Amino acid sequence: MNKGSKKTDIVKLVGVALFTAIVVVLQYLGSFIKFGPFSISLVLVPIVIGAALYGRTAGAWLGFVFSVVVLLQPDTALFYQANFAGTIITVLLKGTLAGLLAGVVYKALEGKNVTLAVIAAAFTCPVVNTGIFLLGSVVFFMDTIRTWANGTNVFVFMIVGLVGFNFLFELAVNMLLSPVIVRLIQLGTKAKIKSV
Repeated sequence: MNKGSKKTDIVKLVGVALFTAIVVVLQYLGSFIKFGPFSISLVLVPIVIGAALYGRTAGAWLGFVFSVVVLLQPDTALFYQANFAGTIITVLLKGTLAGLLAGVVYKALEGKNVTLAVIAAAFTCPVVNTGIFLLGSVVFFMDTIRTWANGTNVFVFMIVGLVGFNFLFELAVNMLLSPVIVRLIQLGTKAKIKSV
């Protein structure tokens, strides 16, 4: 292994560790911000940025860390009561796959246009996160959700009551911040390389 490769590995390790800490802090802070019955996720932005800068494996790791923190939060208790195993499966899948697929989408488009790649990854992450949550809700929690819906259409309740505003907020924040932050980091990295 050459010296440049070791330095790149160390930079990646430190970067992923830093983004891991950011994911944990943002998820705990985000738990205090509620729109509707559940707190919003502010952590999708660092998951997308980590996936763009360090690859799909880093994205999957950051999504997994996000999932573990979600499993430890009070909002999740409602779902544990309904189906403990279903909660763990749904939460771990939604975060991990959101990060992984954000990294896959970024890598697929990076060669064509970096900004487009980040925007597509920023779109993919919340869509996958919310989509798997909805799928898990149908598979594991339908009886509970019918009770929560209180006679209204269950699927309308799921879209409007469970994910509606939260999803739109998460998507907007992700689409606005991720491309800007990735671009700033890349510009800073290029400037640093030129000065060395």
